[in-house]
Amino acid sequence: MKQLDFYATILILAITFFAFKMQTKNSIKYLPLGDSYTICTGAKQNESWPFLLTKHLNENKVDCKLLDNPARNGFSTQDLIDQELPLVKKLKPDFVTVLIGVNDWVRGVSKETFNKNLIFILDEIEKNVSNKKHVILITIPDFGVTPQGKNYGNGRDIGKGIAEFNSIIVLEAKKRNLKTVDVFELSKNMQNDNSLVALDGLHPSAKEYALWEKLILKEALIILK
Repeated sequence: MKQLDFYATILILAITFFAFKMQTKNSIKYLPLGDSYTICTGAKQNESWPFLLTKHLNENKVDCKLLDNPARNGFSTQDLIDQELPLVKKLKPDFVTVLIGVNDWVRGVSKETFNKNLIFILDEIEKNVSNKKHVILITIPDFGVTPQGKNYGNGRDIGKGIAEFNSIIVLEAKKRNLKTVDVFELSKNMQNDNSLVALDGLHPSAKEYALWEKLILKEALIILK
């Protein structure tokens, strides 16, 4: 009887181990990269679109785990290269979103430098992600329509400048056959709806981030299901 109990215990442990391994294997490891628009300044952590995206992917039977959110306020493409790409190499995610560039434009980084940095970022992501097609690029929103946005334009046409950077993002995504989510046009609604703007008068509110997430979720389901 004791021998039977021993074998039964071994069998249960084996089944549990393989079930755990299968669950770990099938779980999609997600890593969002970016700046304040990815850390979602102006909203709570559980209102951020990467958090909502992970939640809604799981609700749609896509087993997904949010590894981390290394995005920070003020990050540029160079900051992403220096401080976020090492995490990509370490964690080896299965799914990555990239929303970066607004701070490059604000600081006067040239289109050529932005393009060069973006190419480097995408090259490194594709080397370390489990599936090269599991990358979504997100366009930069038009912060110029917010009450405080004009203070960061240095006399330049914000909408036009951001649109030029976005054209670079879209083109690089197209070259690699990657999905792009455009929040630029959607963000313009912040101009006439204060509920879409955070209390700082500059960043989107939780309500606006939630609208972005719906667009991102749609594309994520296409590439991950």
